[in-house]
Amino acid sequence: MNSINLLSTAGTKPAAPSPKPPDNPALRKAFDQFVGQTFYGQMLQSMRKSQTKSAYFHGGRAEEVFTQQLDQALTKKLSETSAGKLSGPMYALFTQQRK
Repeated sequence: MNSINLLSTAGTKPAAPSPKPPDNPALRKAFDQFVGQTFYGQMLQSMRKSQTKSAYFHGGRAEEVFTQQLDQALTKKLSETSAGKLSGPMYALFTQQRK
């Protein structure tokens, strides 16, 4: 069996490393912002819809407006800090397709 394994791998060439796509910081930043804001924005929006309004502690329309502003600020901050982890693999595929 060892001779079969040696013969089957002896004729193959090692895979050449794929060329690294050119870095474009502006494109990467825009990509991170879009992916992060889309993902986190939808996540927070779904979370807010699943909450029930209490009869005594709901602040009415003013609370809804400020909650939307809070969600926008949270989405922006979450996008800045951790969107790169989400969008890294997507950005790599996006830049490979643009070649």
